[in-house]
Amino acid sequence: MPNKSLGQHWLKDREILAAIAGDATITGEDTVLEIGPGLGTLTSELLRRAQKVVAVEFDESLAAKLPAQFPGKDLTVVNEDILHYDLSQLPADYKVVANVPYYITSKIIQKLMTAANKPSIAVLLVQKEVAERIAAKQGDMSILAVSVQLFAETQLGVEVPKEYFTPPPKVDSQVIVLRTRAKALVPPEDEKALFRVVKAGFAAKRKKLRSSIAAGLAISKPAAEELLRHANIDPELRAEDLSIEDWLRLAKDAV
Repeated sequence: MPNKSLGQHWLKDREILAAIAGDATITGEDTVLEIGPGLGTLTSELLRRAQKVVAVEFDESLAAKLPAQFPGKDLTVVNEDILHYDLSQLPADYKVVANVPYYITSKIIQKLMTAANKPSIAVLLVQKEVAERIAAKQGDMSILAVSVQLFAETQLGVEVPKEYFTPPPKVDSQVIVLRTRAKALVPPEDEKALFRVVKAGFAAKRKKLRSSIAAGLAISKPAAEELLRHANIDPELRAEDLSIEDWLRLAKDAV
């Protein structure tokens, strides 16, 4: 039985599972990290394509049953919380494929994108609304979109209606594909300053940037306006209207 407290919802549709695995462009030389393999339905698709699969499963009973399902395959099952798993154990350019529990989606993405050993690609089945927020374009940006897109190019994959899961969750799901940038758009030493400005901008996202930046950075509105104009940003805009490049320019001036 799925454990609701762990956000377990089983997906068994072969076509959808194949589409999810397909989005990761797996070759016979790849090592794939699967997060939360559960009953092993997606694991089966990954083992068909990859050289090796490392499956990290928090549920002890599920982790114990999994290896016997795939005799002769190169499958390593680790009974551990993915948030505590050491990604440096994996080879460079490993790939991640996962049906992610909704309640830890953002923590998992943060771990993958800020790790010293990042995956080359992460294909995650998440809540549809979250997938859309991550892949948002200028005009509909959020802190989540900015924080992911600094580290990865984003693309939406297959949609999965809730009826395809057992038990059905309350909302539909969608695949988000994250292709890790060879070099993050922000150097590690500038991350803190950038996010200070981004958080200031989104703190009162209904307000125009002039007001939200002033309040968030504890400066006067004229000073905020000067900052924005110097970064070639219209003070009348709202945080959601800015591109990643806009935030990078603004953070440089706000340091």
